[in-house]
Amino acid sequence: MKIVIGSDHAGYHLKIELAEHLRRTGHEVVDVGSHDPGPVDFPDVAKALCGMVQQGGVRGLMVCGTGVGASIAANKVRGIRASVCHDVHSAHQSVEHDDVNVMCIGAQIVGPWLARDLVAAFIVAEFDRSEDSTRRVNKLHAMESEA
Repeated sequence: MKIVIGSDHAGYHLKIELAEHLRRTGHEVVDVGSHDPGPVDFPDVAKALCGMVQQGGVRGLMVCGTGVGASIAANKVRGIRASVCHDVHSAHQSVEHDDVNVMCIGAQIVGPWLARDLVAAFIVAEFDRSEDSTRRVNKLHAMESEA
């Protein structure tokens, strides 16, 4: 699977570790920054990441201090459904029921071992396309169009 990954300075080190892990496990990784641990504004990185997700065929992974700022920024982009995930169930279910295409992780909240498990759950999950889930995601699309 192709994954676009990004972080701010607070998530930089975990992002590097996750990118290396993803590559080792056979995934194509596109790193949109930050490219060093110096200060950077997470909305700028989220915008670049979400632009690639909008094009299709890729899922996004944002890492910041808590995951919250990254999620807020990503959800401002049309067509993006981002979720903060700090447990494996949410990482999987957010895709399965809500068709989430960007997962946000807090590097100050989870360690590398749990982050790898979160990413694994996010990657294998597929939108279930049930009548209920599809109806709800369509309502999200409508809300976005009305905004």
